[in-house]
Amino acid sequence: MATLKTKVTELSTGLGMLGYQSAEQAIDDRPQSMVSVTPELWDMLQIAYRGGGLSVEFETAFENGRRFLESAKGLRGRVPIRIEWKGSHKNPGDEALPVDLRVDHVYLISCKYLSKILHNSSPVRLFEHLLRGNIVTAAKDWFHETAPTQYQSFYESTVQACDLAGSMPAKVIDLSGADRKLFQSKFSTKWPQPVQSSYQEMCDSVSSQTAVIWNRRLSNKTERLNLLWRLLRMGSAPYFILGANYSEALALMIATPWDFDQRYILQDFIVTAGQAGQPTVNWQAQITDRFSNSINEIFGHVEIRWSHGRFCGPPEAKVYLDTDHRLVPGYWSIGENSSLL
Repeated sequence: MATLKTKVTELSTGLGMLGYQSAEQAIDDRPQSMVSVTPELWDMLQIAYRGGGLSVEFETAFENGRRFLESAKGLRGRVPIRIEWKGSHKNPGDEALPVDLRVDHVYLISCKYLSKILHNSSPVRLFEHLLRGNIVTAAKDWFHETAPTQYQSFYESTVQACDLAGSMPAKVIDLSGADRKLFQSKFSTKWPQPVQSSYQEMCDSVSSQTAVIWNRRLSNKTERLNLLWRLLRMGSAPYFILGANYSEALALMIATPWDFDQRYILQDFIVTAGQAGQPTVNWQAQITDRFSNSINEIFGHVEIRWSHGRFCGPPEAKVYLDTDHRLVPGYWSIGENSSLL
């Protein structure tokens, strides 16, 4: 379910494309061209705007939409007839572009505000199936798959620290839902050294073994290039990112794999185990620009972690882009002084 802040930024981006002088004017007018916004959602936007707590988000997103309206690489001053907001609906197809708005059935917009997350995937889908679509994967506990001994040791030290010996299963893989709830109710805010040490040993083992598995799957240049395109969310149609990082607005066109292939050459894709407070794998792409003959590098990492706390369900894999979006080959600025080619 989209948060209030997400709804504000995405809808205000769309409202900025409609020629209004301010976000307040647009919200009060409730334009019919925002075809998927319900009366209840309009009411919520009005209350949020008047409350003032999200004023920066309203104004930043609205200005992004207005810049797209005026951009020669965007709407070129033509006010759109129809803007569709995706909301919480999932893409029913195979190709999952991160689209939040569709403008006049043509322009696809991703609203990205203060986020470096590219994917939130299962480890199996990312590391074994390389983010391919139409892959049905069974739920696996990735920690048990990659570091069973260290995972069990961490579990045992945690059980002892929580004074639950005799009340929990002997093996971590036998935890039930009720066991997990009981476990969490006993968790400490500061763990003793034996627990911290066993956790770090598990993290190191998961990180190193995951890097081995990922490298094994990336056995040739074609696999590495296709994975890079999937990591960067490049699809069969170009789309636009309108958003902001921590210092300024973002306005980018995301190229297709065909566009990327015309201009860039992937020289190498490097995967290494990370050293962090949780299981981490680092990735790096080295790319040559055919036009300038310059070498560009993209850096990112994957955090493998529980989404709902320790021992609560299978871990997930969050893919992060560490390089500034504006410096990524194939992420092209649509600013007035920029060139897409």
